[in-house]
Amino acid sequence: MHLTPTEFELLRTLMRNRGRLRTDRALLTEVWGAAYEHDTQVLRVCLANLRRKIEPTRSSPRHIVTDPGVGYPFAD
Repeated sequence: MHLTPTEFELLRTLMRNRGRLRTDRALLTEVWGAAYEHDTQVLRVCLANLRRKIEPTRSSPRHIVTDPGVGYPFAD
């Protein structure tokens, strides 16, 4: 499967913190840098693209779960 460099970095960040909830702000800062800490749209788009590639069923994601208003944990 082909991942863009940003998708790869986002997946790597989520997997390094497997099982731990990562806030939008933390993910944006780690993957895109401090200048993007409030740009949730860029995170949502990248997560949607990543889910399309790694989730067996897009309508019910198993790996990248959303905790609305808080963030995203990576689940096994």
